[in-house]
Amino acid sequence: MTSAKPAHIAMFSIAAHGHVNPSIEVIRELVARGHRVSYAIPASFAEKVAETGATPVIWNSTLPTEDAPEEWGTELIDNIEPFLNDAIQALPQLAAAFEGDEPDLVIHDITSYPAAVLAHRWGVPSVSLSPNLVAWTGYEEEVAAPMTAALRATERGKAYYARFRAWLDENGIDEDSDRFVARPRRGIVLIPRALQPHADRVDASVHTFVGACQGDRSATQGTWKRPAAAAGKKVLLVSLGSAFTHQPGFYRACAEAFGDLPDWHVVLQIGRFTDEAELGEIPANVEVHRWVPQLDILGQADAFITHAGAGGSQEGLATGTPMVAVPQAVDQFGNADMLQELGVARHVPMDRADAETLREAVLSLVGDPEVAARLEAVRARMADEGGTRQAADLIEAELPDVSVARPIVRS
Repeated sequence: MTSAKPAHIAMFSIAAHGHVNPSIEVIRELVARGHRVSYAIPASFAEKVAETGATPVIWNSTLPTEDAPEEWGTELIDNIEPFLNDAIQALPQLAAAFEGDEPDLVIHDITSYPAAVLAHRWGVPSVSLSPNLVAWTGYEEEVAAPMTAALRATERGKAYYARFRAWLDENGIDEDSDRFVARPRRGIVLIPRALQPHADRVDASVHTFVGACQGDRSATQGTWKRPAAAAGKKVLLVSLGSAFTHQPGFYRACAEAFGDLPDWHVVLQIGRFTDEAELGEIPANVEVHRWVPQLDILGQADAFITHAGAGGSQEGLATGTPMVAVPQAVDQFGNADMLQELGVARHVPMDRADAETLREAVLSLVGDPEVAARLEAVRARMADEGGTRQAADLIEAELPDVSVARPIVRS
């Protein structure tokens, strides 16, 4: 552990499970080490933050919530513009919330643009905590430029970039907006190196991979107990995460695929947007829930059908669970491809995820000893990346000399 005097650390994130959950154990560890952590977060996640011992600093966000994922739209500009709009309106709120109680160090999720601006304003270091892949050498030329070329030619795109430029100028930051978003001063990557595309081309002087930052979640998430009827059976977990879960046809296919296999027990998480009545008759070996303690089940599962979010992907790797990846949005498609390239998963597009395909994919993965060997090799490499303690050590290493404590003036 790095030797560090207790400090005031400010964490900034958005109200989304995929952006809060990956670093929550890191926050808990920093608090346990004696640091005072203020966590800027919308009210819907305040309780989750408070459970770590950090102090929630509430701000109002304009981003679409996980209750209405369709509000993100379908075009690139629909996906990126809300973050700028939210940052511009959030910055005054956050500056006021920390006035007179500025932190010694800023840590932030990759989506929190105001965090880097405030760190610049306060003259303190900042560290990005990335819950998914980071930019590698050549990323701008290979991915970013081709992706944004058409956008930059549209009126809406031109207005977006002009507004971003004006906001950065207003706050004394001369960096290009795309680099501002994708190129942090220092980054801690909360995924295993195995999930990072072109990992050998990532600048190790900026980014450090610490892998899965997991802890004992039983107190807050509960546990799963294998039913007596499932004794001796293989267990399959099915989950599409928390957002894009209105997929009754997919869930019916999963139940159909394994409902007549006496040696299997299925735990089916359907989320908030699917009515259980839409699933029809549920086979006796399938249990249906809106939410489950995923990591606890994966510790007991033999296979995992997942949307390949960053969190679920690394949990599957950490528990050595073969995966069938059925991605829904954003980085999930890339994660699905990476898992398949590792030889531990099958990427099945949603439009091909019928019962026969899903069953064949799961059974072939589980029955292949080479898949098990590759999973064990990845799991061992992940264990060496350090996880939560390594992330906390790296954050402490960025702390300036805080020999003089700052007064707490916020009520």
